Amino acid sequence: MKRTNLSKRLAVAATALCVSLGAQAADFKVGFVNTDRVLRESVRATQAQARLEQEFSPREKELSSLAQELKKLSAAFDRDAPTLSESERLKRQTNLVRLDQEFQRKRRVFQEDLAARKNEELQKVLARANVVIKTLAKQGKYDVIFQDVVYIDPKHDMTPAVISGLDTEAQ
Repeated sequence: MKRTNLSKRLAVAATALCVSLGAQAADFKVGFVNTDRVLRESVRATQAQARLEQEFSPREKELSSLAQELKKLSAAFDRDAPTLSESERLKRQTNLVRLDQEFQRKRRVFQEDLAARKNEELQKVLARANVVIKTLAKQGKYDVIFQDVVYIDPKHDMTPAVISGLDTEAQ
């Protein structure tokens, strides 16, 4: 008899819990932001990209010129090598190796500097996006906002509002 009574009480408690959770779930508001899209489409992100291009364009041109010079000297060496004296061939070959090492070093430093600056600029954009997201969350009374999920119903996508908020700030 006690066992049946306990089972009934547990069933009633479980039912009450489910009804309570169901009522709370109706009030639960979820949002989603696609960070990649924010970084591609917002004015603030495109401005950051333009600043990076402007900042690194001269160094990129210098690398391109150095690569062309190296290619030209290498072709000339390959063409002339059979007719060169041993000492002249060795001298030109040493020069080519030195130029190639210089090119590789400059390219590596360029790539490291570009990656560091790109990360710096992206962090600035993401920091501002997070401010906009928090503002939208408070205004819209969201309980939780996810970034970069595998799947979510598009009706919860706040990305356009975040991009709009960032774009308004950028102007």
